[in-house]
Amino acid sequence: MSTIDSFRRKLLLCGSAAAGLALLPASARASLSTSRPRVLMLNNLHTGETLKTEFFNGKSYDKDELSRLNHFFRDYRANKVKSIDPHLFDQIFRLQALLGMRKPIQLISGYRSLATNNMLRESGPGVAKHSYHTKGQAMDFHIEGVSLANVRKAALSLRAGGVGYYPRSNFVHIDTGPIRHW
Repeated sequence: MSTIDSFRRKLLLCGSAAAGLALLPASARASLSTSRPRVLMLNNLHTGETLKTEFFNGKSYDKDELSRLNHFFRDYRANKVKSIDPHLFDQIFRLQALLGMRKPIQLISGYRSLATNNMLRESGPGVAKHSYHTKGQAMDFHIEGVSLANVRKAALSLRAGGVGYYPRSNFVHIDTGPIRHW
């Protein structure tokens, strides 16, 4: 391959990346920056708990706050805690920024033990056998006062993992797995 062809390919790749970044809304681009703290406000609809946490201080994740989030996202049925993928918290933070919302996230489901996941699978359809919830990589939620369709649209625009839309059950699912939607 000639030097000119190699240069063209690099130029095209850089140009494509820049164009993709330019298409993101300004608020989403700003939230991609690591220079500012990331704060979440959450309500757990099953336990009644609320949590406000600065899980990222602008330079690194705060281990104590990640532990608090892990407990908040626990399988409340089995009272089991698992480390949640911090990128899931990044996703929900970016989603809030994209929507321009500061309202609490209403958590419906975070981590699920295998036993809980199997019990839910037996009680009805729609629960995956190898759910990302069992890996600590998924959450089901809604944001009060924000249309579920808008939450779904914003989540899809992030292209950061899986997005499930459950309007009859009033929640959106996001995960840190491969990019896909249903």
